[in-house]
Formats: sequence, C-alpha cells, structure tokens
Amino acid sequence: MKEVATDALERALLDGFQRDFPLVPRPYAEVARCLGTDEATVLELLQELSEAGVVSRVGPVLAPHRAGCSTLAAMAVPEERLEEVAGLVSGYDEVNHNYEREHRLNLWFVLAAPDRVRIDAALHEIATRTGLEVLDLPLLEAFRLDLGFALQWC
Repeated sequence: MKEVATDALERALLDGFQRDFPLVPRPYAEVARCLGTDEATVLELLQELSEAGVVSRVGPVLAPHRAGCSTLAAMAVPEERLEEVAGLVSGYDEVNHNYEREHRLNLWFVLAAPDRVRIDAALHEIATRTGLEVLDLPLLEAFRLDLGFALQWC
C-alpha cells in the first residue's frame, strides 16, 4: 500500500483541497486549473490515490442533521481483528471516516444517512457481521471541528 504522496502535484492536491472544494459544475476542472494541470490528470491521480489507500473518500462534511442524520459510534475490537473490522466498517457508504484510538473502545467512526432508520440498520449490520457490540453515541450538542489538517511530508 502506498503510504505517502510521492510528488508535488499529489501533495498540492491533498493539502490544497481539504477545505473550500469548488462548488461548481466541473469541480475537478477547477481544481486542475488551480494546480496548473488538466481535469483528466486530477481524476486519474485521485483514482490512483484512492486505489493505493491514501485517499478514502472525496465528499462533503455537512453540519450535523442539516441533511439527513448522523451518529458517532465506537467499538472495542480485539487488536488482532482491528484491521479486518476497520475495513468492514469502511465498506459502508454511510461511514465517512473511522479511526483507531488508544482506549478500550479502540475503533471510532461516524455514520451519516438520510434518516435514523438507516443509521440503526447499519449499526445493527456492523454488530451482526463482526459479532461485536457497537456503542451508538448520537449528537447531543454540536461543536464545529475542522477535519482538515496540514499534512506532514517525510
């Protein structure tokens, strides 16, 4: 698996468009214009980075409950199953990111769906498929977190 971006264009793409992604009819053409390349190159590069596991998704992060429903979930996953379970969780369209934490509850993820019924169904499916309990932590009070961050390049 490719672990880091290898050239300046990849780095500029990953660093430069975590926020303020162009909301225009052809956003990848606009990204390409900003990067001094063409739309086909940007799309090909994103495909390569996705296939290599560097990029897990390209999409919006919406304010909670402005469009549909979301929840935070956590699981206590045995260390030897962490990669397997994280991969299963990431396979759900409703999961927009998941991450490991150093805690008994070591796998955390956010689900977003059109309604609470689909959230509940996805949580139940994950629990059934893994045989592990999924802790549902629905939003009680909203806080704005900026999920973009400057990447560190070796």
